[in-house]
Amino acid sequence: MPEILDGAIRRAVVIGNGFAGAENQCIGLVRALGFSNRHSLYRVTRPRGGINRWLKWLPVSIHKRLDSVIRMICGKSRFQTPHKIGISNVLDADAHHIATMARETFHKDGPLLVVASGRDTISVASSIKRLAPENVFLVQIQHPRFQLNRFDLVITPRHDYFPLTPHAQRQIPWFLRRWVTPWEPPGHNVVLTVGALHQADSAALRVAASAWHNELATLPKPLLVVNVGGPTGNCPYDVDLVKKLVVMLQNVLWSCGSIRISFSRRTPEKISKILVKEFATNPKVQIWDGEGSNPHMGHLAWADAFVITADSVSMLSEACSTGKPVYVIGAERCTWKFADFQNSLQKQGVARPFTGNENMTAESWSYPPLNDTAEAASQVVAALAQRGWTIRA
Repeated sequence: MPEILDGAIRRAVVIGNGFAGAENQCIGLVRALGFSNRHSLYRVTRPRGGINRWLKWLPVSIHKRLDSVIRMICGKSRFQTPHKIGISNVLDADAHHIATMARETFHKDGPLLVVASGRDTISVASSIKRLAPENVFLVQIQHPRFQLNRFDLVITPRHDYFPLTPHAQRQIPWFLRRWVTPWEPPGHNVVLTVGALHQADSAALRVAASAWHNELATLPKPLLVVNVGGPTGNCPYDVDLVKKLVVMLQNVLWSCGSIRISFSRRTPEKISKILVKEFATNPKVQIWDGEGSNPHMGHLAWADAFVITADSVSMLSEACSTGKPVYVIGAERCTWKFADFQNSLQKQGVARPFTGNENMTAESWSYPPLNDTAEAASQVVAALAQRGWTIRA
């Protein structure tokens, strides 16, 4: 007979949506809980390409059915086949399959921890919980807006609740409020963070410091790392901000030993070209061209200070977890809850506006690092204990 376990969770399932920003939050949390090598990744995918970019607000199931009908009628020339982003062998997230696995292996392997992130994962994750309520502990990262009782825990930044404030509600037409805001204040099963969860914990940074030692340790100090994202609807900017950034970097270059510039997947070519044109021949500046291994974790480990565009909550959250100086450019252009996030960083002293007047050699300020991922993990452990379950790492 299989051994009956004592409510100890020994495994985890991550429900992803194919986007690094969402999946990294899930993996960061399961790492903090001790499941680095004991979690499986399933993915919810939706059709992409062609007209599908205009259908992304539909529920995934309806989107897939509609895409299938359109293909039957119009053929495939204008409609790309649904595809997975990143790992090619990731299984499709099937709620019935995962719930059945959780029930059938419960007495042998104990309860199943399910961690999901992103709007497209909500339906699948909540269905798993509904189908196996006695065998699953469900954590949903990022705010699902309504019916929070579908989840054991919801982990979300404080700025997701900014729309409930009187100031914010004056900005939203009444008929749109229920669609763009949480429907109720945070309850007992909501864990609030400052920023996004991530994988850049101390262990990961030690590994990155070793892996990137030969390339980064010998660079002249101080090393300033510049991370450039891309404009978003709530943090819009164009080449004018990048030209301003160029001038600012030229002004602080004298006080830097070296500068490393990297771009994200969202960086438009017209923006990256400006920085490449200005600094490609400067011996003190190195620009990652996207080839080879991504140096992002190495930059977090070896940088002495950061300059980051305001559009990326993830990049800012990671940098602010290092305790090193973080300078932000473009925060004044952010609106809505993203402006609230920028304000919270500055009020806590973990980030400052980049002015171009800084002396990178002389300025060395610090702060209590953001510790959202570890603090969220401790809340998961506490919630499990209330249910009589534990983490067995």
